[in-house]
Amino acid sequence: MMSKKITIAIDGYSSTGKSTIAKQLATKLGYVYVDSGAMYRAMTLFSMQNGYISSNHFDVVSLINNLDNAHLEFIYNHSLGFGEMYLNKVNVEKTIRTLEVSNYVSKVSATPEVRRKLVAIQKEIGKNKAVVMDGRDIGTVVFTDAELKIFMTSSAETRAQRRFDELIQKGEKVSYKEVYTNVVERDRVDTTRKDSPLVKAESAIEIDNSELSKEKQFEIILKLVEEKLRDI
Repeated sequence: MMSKKITIAIDGYSSTGKSTIAKQLATKLGYVYVDSGAMYRAMTLFSMQNGYISSNHFDVVSLINNLDNAHLEFIYNHSLGFGEMYLNKVNVEKTIRTLEVSNYVSKVSATPEVRRKLVAIQKEIGKNKAVVMDGRDIGTVVFTDAELKIFMTSSAETRAQRRFDELIQKGEKVSYKEVYTNVVERDRVDTTRKDSPLVKAESAIEIDNSELSKEKQFEIILKLVEEKLRDI
């Protein structure tokens, strides 16, 4: 059974634990894990570093004109067990997880030219299957023919609390209200953007993990993977 290879697409709202479950599955199955959100966050950091975006402006034209100057790559970290995000040869894995980047990422992600650049990279990575990728449009745009599509959801309050706890643990000075506002705003932008908005793929299996432990969630999704591998 394990010699068969499938593509697993995990989509859903921000802070639903998509990356956590995707990493777990990739490790268990020996698949490649791709965090598409990290790629959009890296593009956001690139925009911030170059002054294309701030709290009061977004110079989309300059960003589009300089897309070729943003070189993204995942470099595998053996001690962590997954690939870390590098922007122009610099490890930005920690920097891209800050609330400041979170505040701008939906705007940058809504830029069609940015999406086209990153979707092309993602499709290339997944062409040989045996990949677990998480994001907002993996099942609807990147891998429309993925054998297993999961759609993760959870209440905004639960997601904000998880994200707040995570940021506090990392030493960031943020308030729950700031994080909750960010979660709600990202939901709004992600679901209403014109270019590949966040929607549940037709064949996706929805999982609401508001009340699920990480262990129970993994158990449920691994069972779905095993069933899918038996069916092909």
